[in-house]
Amino acid sequence: MMKVLYTFLFSSILLNTLHSQTGYDLWLGYDQLENGAAITSYQSSIQSYFIAEASDTRNIITTELDNALPKLLNQDIQQVYDQKNADVVILPASKLSPDLKKAIETASLKQEGFVIQKVNKQIVITSPSSSGLLYGTFQFIRLLQTSSSIDDLKITSNPAIDVRILNHWDNLDRSSERGYAGFSIWDWHRLPGYLPARYRDYARANASIGINGTVLTNVNSNALILTKPYIEKTKALADLFRPYGIKVYLTARFSAPIEIGGLKTADPLNEEVQKWWNDKAAEVYKIIPDFGGFLVKANSEGQPGPQNYGRSHVDGANMLAKAVKPHGGIVMWRAFVYSEDEPDDRAKQAYTEFKPLDGQFEDNVLVQVKNGPIDFQPREPIHPLFGAMPKTPLMMEFQITQEYLGQATQLVYLAPMYKEVLDTDTYTEGKGSTVSKVVDGSLHDYKMTGIAGVANIGNDLNWTGHPMAQSNWFAFGRLSWDPQLSSENIAQEWVKSSYGNDAQVVSTITKMLMSSWEASINYMTPLGLHHLMGTGHHYGPAPWVDNLSRADWTPYYYHKSDANGIGFDRTKTGSNAVAQYSGELNRKYGNLKSCPEKYILWFHHVPWDYEMKSGRTLWNELGFKYQSGINSVKNMQKDWHSLKSKIDPDLFAEVEQLLNIQLDEAKWWKNASMLYFQTYSKKDWPAMLEPAPKDLDHYKKLTFPYAPGIKPRW
Repeated sequence: MMKVLYTFLFSSILLNTLHSQTGYDLWLGYDQLENGAAITSYQSSIQSYFIAEASDTRNIITTELDNALPKLLNQDIQQVYDQKNADVVILPASKLSPDLKKAIETASLKQEGFVIQKVNKQIVITSPSSSGLLYGTFQFIRLLQTSSSIDDLKITSNPAIDVRILNHWDNLDRSSERGYAGFSIWDWHRLPGYLPARYRDYARANASIGINGTVLTNVNSNALILTKPYIEKTKALADLFRPYGIKVYLTARFSAPIEIGGLKTADPLNEEVQKWWNDKAAEVYKIIPDFGGFLVKANSEGQPGPQNYGRSHVDGANMLAKAVKPHGGIVMWRAFVYSEDEPDDRAKQAYTEFKPLDGQFEDNVLVQVKNGPIDFQPREPIHPLFGAMPKTPLMMEFQITQEYLGQATQLVYLAPMYKEVLDTDTYTEGKGSTVSKVVDGSLHDYKMTGIAGVANIGNDLNWTGHPMAQSNWFAFGRLSWDPQLSSENIAQEWVKSSYGNDAQVVSTITKMLMSSWEASINYMTPLGLHHLMGTGHHYGPAPWVDNLSRADWTPYYYHKSDANGIGFDRTKTGSNAVAQYSGELNRKYGNLKSCPEKYILWFHHVPWDYEMKSGRTLWNELGFKYQSGINSVKNMQKDWHSLKSKIDPDLFAEVEQLLNIQLDEAKWWKNASMLYFQTYSKKDWPAMLEPAPKDLDHYKKLTFPYAPGIKPRW
């Protein structure tokens, strides 16, 4: 008996330890709230709940409430079956009583929207849909997690964007192209029969932040995913995700009719090809009736596409759109393209190819555009396509995984970057024409809207590799639902939901998060520098690389350092990429004096002795920025150390070690970059800059054949 008791106690302690230390529970751990006015108020006003919902989602809502409320409030919560006796009432808008209909305004609710409102002494959560009820439930729980007042609740919340989706760059062999948290979570070999709890927990996490779709496969796609055995595997995931309001999507390899269909061509204007795609779509929808549709990368980085046959992006996208349209599906056609022939400026190519096609796409096509014109750099100006295609819904593509931002080694909170992009004014329809208004459809009256995030999720126990990288998954979901939220408020929500409401913990981690993105820019690519990363793996600096088969694959192409200065001239005297922006932004970016210094080397080739706004020369300003980035990481280390007594010891040690690595890497970036640029500037090492311990040759010789995201070629 004693042995059994010890075993039970050990198992319980181990289970609690796993959840507290590993981060597996993400922001849904539901740790008991600290004693105080908030929990006292909650305990007296929340003792029972009632659900009037007949869908499969009801069980999910019930499980979530039964899991969250007793843990948070440290008291038993009863599910009752008489609505009048419940403290919390969850019911569809169609089932509101006459009295509640008078008290609660539901006419403005979208299908997925919800209301949380206190009516008399009851808290009512209502929505037109099951998924809306689930979103409302999670929002209500989040109010409790963050110790928010529930005394005078009256919240109406609608998603600003229709399609809120994760893009998994995952391969069928479980490798992940740009995921830095282990292997893919999708175990295709054991599907459809094996469905681990992790899949359910994935859906739960996404539903908690309003994400309603997932693309399961890499944009560098494999046609095998469209064969019947893999469609059956996909069905198993679709069935599991459906009650959470999540649709599944797949990438469509354009050459699939040849590779798995036995045809001799994939020409989108060929009738046999069109029939093959129509039949394939019908096959998919017969197995998965609510299948979302296809994501396509075509004629970019070696991927096949319509241009292989002399056709346009419109021809390719519309062929697929017509195939899925009878079934309610959509096509997300990526605008990340560049041709086999090197353009005069990579930054111009997507605009050059897609702008003339505005208004020619089928109405179930979303053109998916990266936030900037190059490739998920630490900071980029907005993509010039935003605002430039008023007749074509443009879908934002952000990267959640930190491909160019230290990967899962570094703490970089991305909500400030997302917000900088979304809040930027395109001026295409006058002042106030922000990117967020383009994406949410309000600027050009898009009938369908979308936003995608390249996922940072892997099979690591904590999901995202770096514990703090969970904040980026969370922030993407929250901003996808409401782009007007502030990055700081989102950070506070995440910290409180993940680490509790201790004032010092919340303020300190929020401060670390909010400073981290600008710090990473400063020690990696300050003042508009970009694409200085190592070739292939994109890990660490390699600005000296200039000998690849294409110039626009090399870092040198983007910084163009010489004896006179540094930076890519995109003004009238250079590539004239500024002409792709509206008149206001064209004038602002195209003039050296008015160009924001954060973009100055993106748009201008600037002399080393040019005087910056600080009064420092450009050369010394570069040194100042690099050192500022390093100093910011040192401050993050100090801030984290101040929490040692308040953070789980294992978690504290994990983040502490990662911050040590981040500091080493920040110094590496500074040393390698400034030593290399010094070979052109011929200037003395800036006085404020810490000396480099090694010479440039040392940094040039560093290799990383097994860095995440790259397969060795030997």
